[in-house]
Amino acid sequence: MVTRETLLPKCERAFDFAGKQLKALIEEHPDQFPEFTVDGKWSLNKNPWTNWCEGFLGGQLWLLYKHAGDDYWREKAEHYSKLIEHRKTDRQVHDLGFLFWSTYKQWYDLTSEEALNAVLIEAGQTMALRFKEKGQYLRSFLAEDSLFIDIMMNVGIVFYAAQETDDADLFRIANQHCLTTRKYLIRGDGSGSHEGIFDLESGEFLRQSTQQGWRNDSSWARGLAWALYGFGTVYEFTQDARYLNTACALADYYIEHTPAHGVPPNDWDDPEPKYPYESSAAAIAASGMLNLAKLAQNPAAARMYQQYAYTILDTLTSPEFLADQTPGYEGILKRGIYHLNKGLGVDQSVMWGEFFFLEAVSKVINDD
Repeated sequence: MVTRETLLPKCERAFDFAGKQLKALIEEHPDQFPEFTVDGKWSLNKNPWTNWCEGFLGGQLWLLYKHAGDDYWREKAEHYSKLIEHRKTDRQVHDLGFLFWSTYKQWYDLTSEEALNAVLIEAGQTMALRFKEKGQYLRSFLAEDSLFIDIMMNVGIVFYAAQETDDADLFRIANQHCLTTRKYLIRGDGSGSHEGIFDLESGEFLRQSTQQGWRNDSSWARGLAWALYGFGTVYEFTQDARYLNTACALADYYIEHTPAHGVPPNDWDDPEPKYPYESSAAAIAASGMLNLAKLAQNPAAARMYQQYAYTILDTLTSPEFLADQTPGYEGILKRGIYHLNKGLGVDQSVMWGEFFFLEAVSKVINDD
């Protein structure tokens, strides 16, 4: 059994390695925001699909600063956070939580500066403008009739803005989105769909769909990990037991359908996956399960989620996944997949995988 004590040296080594890799990235390619590697090298070409990853680099720099206390990382974290401040009014994406929770929220938690909090609040208010009253959901970047499971990782910033401004309508919007997602994208067995399609005239839910999974009725691993983590977060904001129960059901599905090492393929239902691993889904799930270990009401379940998160991280800090023994490799965590169907970042490092891996490792190190 993996214990915190046996895992800690591997976590410390992972942070040391991450520092070396990130320092090389930001000094060799300043002010760039790559999303995935190509043949182990960060791709600096503009990703053609959507612009959602710019917070994860600054987020890692904040994690490094909090871990090491080195002013170098503080300066760089502030710089890369400021580079994306203008995105607080961006209405083109559904990812403002990814952008600002990983950067400005960490910054604000350290300083309590109201100007930083104002950025977070404005980003949450902007995010809420995506709400479709007919259908009761925050629309995806893709289309007016589209709801993505990914938004469960971003809706928290709307709850936060509601909390900070005492805005009941913002809370209503965030809560209704979560109820809609829970009703239409989470299945009875604890699996989840990537996308839901609605009738714009009536608001009627029409069907489940997918952009990145094997097929419309299958279980895309990263989407389930987003939901697992996200429903736990909204439980913290609302104390609504339905959300905690949903997060636990998703975590149970993950555990039951993933090999013992803890890293799933891109989609559990794909009968012949070309690539056996999607390490970014595992990193997200590990961080989400560490949260659930503190939220779960059942002590046995809490221990199970913590232990499984440790198992995932024990695997991800092994040479198969951590690139510290792969000469010339520029990422931190290997074997991730961005978009299998579009051939983007397949079996590579992906920037959100790096962030959530370091976040999970940080939670292990700092859990006394």
